[in-house]
Amino acid sequence: MHLYNLTLEHASSITSAVVGSFSGLRQQEILISRGTRLQLLKPDPALGKLSTVLVHDVFGSIRSLAAFRLTGGTKDYAIVGSDSGRIVILEYDPKQNIFVKLYQETYGKTGARRIVPGQMLATDPKGRSVMISAMEKSKLVYVLNRDAAANLTISSPLEAHKPSAIIHYIVGVDVGFENPLYAALEVDYAETDNDPTGEAHENAQKMLTFYELDLGLNHVVRKWSEPTDPRANLLVQIPGGQTTSGDPPTVRIDGPSGVLVCCEDHVIYRHMDQPQLRVPIPRRQHPLEDTTRGVLIISAVMHRMKGAFFFLLQSELGDLYKVTLEHQDEDVVALKIKYFDTVSPAISLCILKSGHLFIPSEFGNHYFYQFQKLGDDDQEAEYGSTDYPGNGMRTPSQPLPRAYFRPRPLENLVLLDELESLDPILSAKVQNLPDASLFYAACGRGARSTFRTLKHGLEVEENGNSDLPSIPNAVWTLRIAEDDQYDSYIVLSFVNGTLVLSFGEEIEEIQNSGFLSSEPTLAAQQLGHDALLQVHPRGIRHILSDKRINEWKAPTGHTIVAATTNKRQVVLALSSAELIYFELDYEGQLNEYQDRRAMGSTNGVLLRTILDPTNGKLADTRTRFLGNRPVRLIRTRVHGSPGVLALSSRSWLNYTYQGLVHFTPLAYDRLDGACSVNAELCPDGFIGIANNTLR
Repeated sequence: MHLYNLTLEHASSITSAVVGSFSGLRQQEILISRGTRLQLLKPDPALGKLSTVLVHDVFGSIRSLAAFRLTGGTKDYAIVGSDSGRIVILEYDPKQNIFVKLYQETYGKTGARRIVPGQMLATDPKGRSVMISAMEKSKLVYVLNRDAAANLTISSPLEAHKPSAIIHYIVGVDVGFENPLYAALEVDYAETDNDPTGEAHENAQKMLTFYELDLGLNHVVRKWSEPTDPRANLLVQIPGGQTTSGDPPTVRIDGPSGVLVCCEDHVIYRHMDQPQLRVPIPRRQHPLEDTTRGVLIISAVMHRMKGAFFFLLQSELGDLYKVTLEHQDEDVVALKIKYFDTVSPAISLCILKSGHLFIPSEFGNHYFYQFQKLGDDDQEAEYGSTDYPGNGMRTPSQPLPRAYFRPRPLENLVLLDELESLDPILSAKVQNLPDASLFYAACGRGARSTFRTLKHGLEVEENGNSDLPSIPNAVWTLRIAEDDQYDSYIVLSFVNGTLVLSFGEEIEEIQNSGFLSSEPTLAAQQLGHDALLQVHPRGIRHILSDKRINEWKAPTGHTIVAATTNKRQVVLALSSAELIYFELDYEGQLNEYQDRRAMGSTNGVLLRTILDPTNGKLADTRTRFLGNRPVRLIRTRVHGSPGVLALSSRSWLNYTYQGLVHFTPLAYDRLDGACSVNAELCPDGFIGIANNTLR
């Protein structure tokens, strides 16, 4: 039996992240994987914030994630490798806000297996092909192209297997528009398996192998393979090829091509047709330094600028290094490295064209930075391959002299935003309270460890509060006219009267609003195009735009006990258990319908039902206990869509998010009354009352 589990809180750790223009709207987004979910993040350069555009459950485990763009295209596609034994290509549709599955090609068995591809993905920089690799033996290459209708097509898989090989890393090599090339770090264990003495294991070599996809013959060949540092763990793509532009046409070399091989304590430049260059990775200068421990690079990114490029490498301690290549056309002259800044260790580095850096952390919160400068004018020491004999490769088997730096606070980066993450949770306890449960969790690792308190509910940010002369029982916000952008009035109802306040630089009382101040208010509404409505226990006041007032009085001996309204309709509940209905006609007059209905009582439990539009019957009625106080419902709007705020011993919000209906408590103090508010200082917010405080 196989069961699919759903957790109370979705995973907050990020397993992979890629940058691309997935919407095709000349802006970059960040696509992240959270294990079993894909999440699309949109950076706001003006506010320096990251917002979620789309969250999509994949109902499987995502093993790898990559982005590619077809030659001449304007948008990026996402490739997902998972435990399904399939390669999936997704396109983001910004109009429907969904991921559209373009292709789903099966190549192996389900499950995360050693020899079933899916663990690693590498794409050709020109978007012509993709390689998907297993941890052992298996590598497949798919050709990506367009058909006559300019739609994306994918070929049958081409094998690039190497028996008895452990694959450590793969990357696409930038060779311009020549045949696509891929680089892989591999170790052959065939002799090790057959040698009981262990000598073959000690002498096993790690190979840097280039695989070429011949587009003409439609097959993959092993083009070049040479031993590299046995401690190599990561490859970084280097720009290559050439660009023709201008009139008359001029040819510009984009880069020398090849790869950076990141090893323990060293970075090496490798290319089939170029000599090797090597530099040491600077270490932290510390009197208690562990000299036996090497420096490993765990993530890297290459960033192109106009006519230039650079690399950011990150060590397992979080230190960032800026790496540059000096080259004359396709000949590399020098490889240089220097300390850049220190951030949280990341599973990948994402640089955006807007000058931002996203750090999806291995442990703890994820960070969004902005580049202040590129570290060119600081006093940090720079180490180059030309500082060592033979460009650092005179004796490749011997380490280079160690280089050092002193860690310091951020100079080149400034923190803009932070995404919460509980990863890893080392210990947790639950405390049951009368109205909710609290989760206490010990999270993080090392100096970034945190102690957190979790409570089920939506987070509420309070912008301000002010004391009132007495305790109100209800609050409303009103616009003067239907087409006003912001609300203008705050209406507060007390036991013995009504107070009307105005929005502005300051909140002030209004004397000539037309509202009856000597009676409590049961409902307030902006009616029609530019009229206002007040319902009080003795009647209705219809306040026209020219301040004329039409009044309707309750029947003798009866009072109004409850009311509900919208822009064209009013329903009153009398103390005689009758309902009275009013409707606004096209001339702006509020007319009473003579047919009156008897009403029943309520039990304080939320009741949700569906109205059948064909026969007018109520169906699919559901109830939910919200608290130990009578439930009060308030219509509101959440991100432009209708919603309902339910007030009881806790406040609950019923809203629609990404096509799904949610009913979630607010992680906030109990409110006696509330209403949605849309003001310049607080757009798309709420205004509430708690005892004698306006919030």
